[in-house]
Amino acid sequence: MSGKIVILGVFVADTAYRADRFPEMGETILGRSFAVGPGGKGSNQAVACARAGGDVRFVTKLGSDAFAAIALETWERAGVVPHVTQHEDGYTGAACIYVDEDSGENAIIVCPGVARTISSEYIEGRAGLIGDAEVFMTQLEQPVDATVRALEIARRGGATTILNPAPAVDLADGMLALCDYVTPNETEATGITGISVTNVEEAREAAELLLALGAGTAIVTLGANGALYHSATQSVHVPAFSAGPVLETTGAGDAFNGGLASALARDLDPIESVRFGCAAAAISVTRPGTAPSMPLREEIESLL
Repeated sequence: MSGKIVILGVFVADTAYRADRFPEMGETILGRSFAVGPGGKGSNQAVACARAGGDVRFVTKLGSDAFAAIALETWERAGVVPHVTQHEDGYTGAACIYVDEDSGENAIIVCPGVARTISSEYIEGRAGLIGDAEVFMTQLEQPVDATVRALEIARRGGATTILNPAPAVDLADGMLALCDYVTPNETEATGITGISVTNVEEAREAAELLLALGAGTAIVTLGANGALYHSATQSVHVPAFSAGPVLETTGAGDAFNGGLASALARDLDPIESVRFGCAAAAISVTRPGTAPSMPLREEIESLL
């Protein structure tokens, strides 16, 4: 195989607002700061993966606007090779991010824009690229039918397949059976399985159900508690790393997934790959923003 990592996903321009609290409906409050930067789960993961040492191709749709220019510049700077089309009849995605000034926790509204029209037919047009991947990773910001078709093509080509099931949407029947790895956070694991996930043991219970639903391996990310790796033969809790004071958690899951994919593409042991992803996430939360916060491979290895 080629050694390439192919990621299907969405780019959005993050518009981030920091404030002491979220306003009530009908209320206007003064914020502390505002910033515009590159985002979108797929794009963030592509940047994280490339900066962590991966040979990354990114598949998506963009508009023909100022936000698309941000996307192309971001990918060029990170070393991501874009396989995208641009469209006059739609807009590049955007996200509204509220960041709590004290805790760094966030709440997000995403509008994928023209990337919402990514279809199975669009994916078929990129079957050669996807089928030649060593690692294929995707999420759920684009339509589910396109996601399923891409996973089918990647699996047929022999790729290691990773699904980050975010944001939480209903999964297609049999979708998890196409995934060598599924990487939900606590909320997403709860949504898929119906099991409340607030600690490692509950994560293990949810992960076992994810395997029963067809996933090869479940990796449940647990924020400050690290991640749980759970396969048919091994269940390991990987603790979180500390790289300094937490400034902002936005993009931490994307840093983890990008780091994980880059490590798996280098044939690292799966547990070591999870550790690599946890270290990437730990560094990312000490920095503002999403894509700009993604660490380099040497930074991750230094923390490890």
